[in-house]
Amino acid sequence: MNAPLPTHLLPTVNAREVPAAFLDALQARFGAQCSTALAVREQHGRDESAFTHVPPPAAVVFAESTADVADAVRLCAKHRVPVIPFGVGSSLEGHLLAVHGGISIDVSRMNRVLHIHAEDLTATVQPGVTRKQLNEAVKSAGLFFPIDPGADASIGGMAATRASGTNAVRYGTMRENVLALEVVTARGEVIRTGSRARKSSAGYDLTRLLVGSEGTLGIMTEVTVRLYPLPEAISAAICSFPSIEAAVRTTIAIIQMGIPIARCELLDGGTVKMVNAYAKLGLREEPMLLMEFHGSPTGVQEQAEWVQEIAGEHGGQAFEWATTPEERTRLWTARHNAYFAAIQSKPGCRAISTDTCVPISRLADCLLDSVAEADASGLPYFLVGHVGDGNFHFGYLIDPDNPQERQTAEALNDRLVHRALALEGTCTGEHGVGLHKIGFLRDEAGEGAIEMMRTLKRALDPDNILNPGKIFAL
Repeated sequence: MNAPLPTHLLPTVNAREVPAAFLDALQARFGAQCSTALAVREQHGRDESAFTHVPPPAAVVFAESTADVADAVRLCAKHRVPVIPFGVGSSLEGHLLAVHGGISIDVSRMNRVLHIHAEDLTATVQPGVTRKQLNEAVKSAGLFFPIDPGADASIGGMAATRASGTNAVRYGTMRENVLALEVVTARGEVIRTGSRARKSSAGYDLTRLLVGSEGTLGIMTEVTVRLYPLPEAISAAICSFPSIEAAVRTTIAIIQMGIPIARCELLDGGTVKMVNAYAKLGLREEPMLLMEFHGSPTGVQEQAEWVQEIAGEHGGQAFEWATTPEERTRLWTARHNAYFAAIQSKPGCRAISTDTCVPISRLADCLLDSVAEADASGLPYFLVGHVGDGNFHFGYLIDPDNPQERQTAEALNDRLVHRALALEGTCTGEHGVGLHKIGFLRDEAGEGAIEMMRTLKRALDPDNILNPGKIFAL
């Protein structure tokens, strides 16, 4: 029989009492929109992280409007009950877990695209709108929203975690693409930050403060985002390499030469093998770059030719071009399914995901040493990366009931993060801190910066009811 996990690998659960009077008031206000059924609570008490055995929230409110969110938060504030916003549950770092108890506010029913201002290249949506839904709504105007973290995440969740994904090398992250917010504060007050103007010097930049705050400073009820014209021409290509180092050196050369590549994704040979088995593809089972080019037909062709030449200098071969939407979809579906392909390769496993990002010039130093350590550990893993902006992910595949495998994975992650920090990188490029990276954030930011964050948290949420226990400990 396996021993329990060491306490330093488990989240600290310190659930507060939820008064019966609070639950009665919640039921009176929301009726069928409020559920205390165990199955519903358990669904909202877990995410895609490897954390298990955390009690679910005491209730789930299915908000359908800003007024619903504000009323629920006001009740929570009155009774000092924690509240956790919930979108689609695709978080990887334990953001949704009720480690302090409380309730979950599910905003998935707040899924309307409110305004599309095609002439200004902006859209305003409710937080439950997903990225695919938004792109479907704006494509008839010849526009698209480029942030693509892989999962069909909600716009609210993406803003809360400052998500990015495969297009970030060209279009940036949620930080650059959120213009304005409507937010419910810890007191249940509705405020607005920012505007649809492309720039402003009016006071503190509250929008940027809230983007990436992971639900700890307010609950987003509207998000205004930038849109972009659909490219005139799009071309995708895959290229295989004799080694991961050759693929990484190619990526560094592409970025340093200023080629405006839209996507540049790395899969190692083992991951390609998993994807082949999962998606019934016949890709060469070698390290691979999956790339995409946006622009005019002439510009796309020039970019692709430059990249092919650079790749050839590093041993790249077997270029496969995908110019039709169907071919591109096939390739990007394979990339987006890498996580599920890996999970299926070891039935019953969970993935300990890493999320480091380093300056592009240090990418090879960080990645190659980390690959060597992972290989030496004997633990199965997958490796994918948005390497065009220096961000990559290992997924160490573990038996969740085997504490030795968990400890091995966490030790690999620990060494990887500290290697990235030594190279002036970050512990998280896009997943956020949540529960899993609290210690790493302290190592990265320093106690002085963490205390400044605590000061902001105490000022805006004095009773610590907004997603408490995440990012740092008060």
